[in-house]
Amino acid sequence: MRLLFMGTPAFAVPTLRALLSSHHTVSAVFTQPDKPSGRGEKLASPPVKAVALEHGIPVHAPEKLRAPEWQAIFAQLNADAYVVVAYGKILPQWLLAIPRLGAYNVHASLLPKYRGAAPIHWALANGETSTGVTTMKLDAGMDTGDLLLQQAIPIGPEDTWFSLHERLAAIGSELMLRTLEAIELGTARPIPQDPALATYAPMLKKSDGLLDWNQPATSLHNRIRAFNPWPGTYTLLRGEGLRIWKSCPSDVRDEALQPGCLLHHRSGAALVGCGAGCLQLEEVQLENRRRTSALDFLHGLRLGRGQTLLLGR
Repeated sequence: MRLLFMGTPAFAVPTLRALLSSHHTVSAVFTQPDKPSGRGEKLASPPVKAVALEHGIPVHAPEKLRAPEWQAIFAQLNADAYVVVAYGKILPQWLLAIPRLGAYNVHASLLPKYRGAAPIHWALANGETSTGVTTMKLDAGMDTGDLLLQQAIPIGPEDTWFSLHERLAAIGSELMLRTLEAIELGTARPIPQDPALATYAPMLKKSDGLLDWNQPATSLHNRIRAFNPWPGTYTLLRGEGLRIWKSCPSDVRDEALQPGCLLHHRSGAALVGCGAGCLQLEEVQLENRRRTSALDFLHGLRLGRGQTLLLGR
């Protein structure tokens, strides 16, 4: 098939590479425009763009798809189907109507659960024990199209956003190849989603990373592993930001700590009281300081064993 690929971040790269290694032809790639990145605010290209240029594929990066000139360009490309993976915008109906076989998407959840921009993050943050990948035929809604293929995987207690991201991206590339094969053979059987089962995974904001110590330790730990590296999870210590990079729920049962109370436990652990249980800090970073182990952090505070201080203010 003659395909047009639309995608932007690293999650989309395995699917693009799989298509480029298949018998299909990728005639063009659409991605988001280059954006300033890092302290120097230098323009950085999306990962998908780099792969496309590496293979000599024409790249388009429209600011606004609805501009009239892009409608003509899409029509001229004359693709049989569009493959869309984390492009970053909802596609208008006129665009979806152009390819004769339709537009198909890889989404990192078991739809209709976790529709939206951040399905991996929110599955982890909500303590899910399984997730997966779905391919669907796109419509003009937000992840509301008919389902084609799905594959579930377990979420382990040590999984983070990064580990799940890598596994799901690889699975997504395989599912898309199988989906396109079924479309070619005429064996694809789209299944409508049940909207009553839908849940949502909205785009992340910096404020999502603020830890509320009144929540249970397990819930806070899930947020810490879900929101690393972005937006990061943090609290306050003496008015300064304290980022929590790594943690685990503690099995210590001999301490009754109020929520937000940091204790240098006699075992050497850095424990914080929560709404239920305690959270053990493992790696942290004070504002404008280096990332460090929790033990070195306690030593830097000169907090002796058995001593406490209050976080969150």
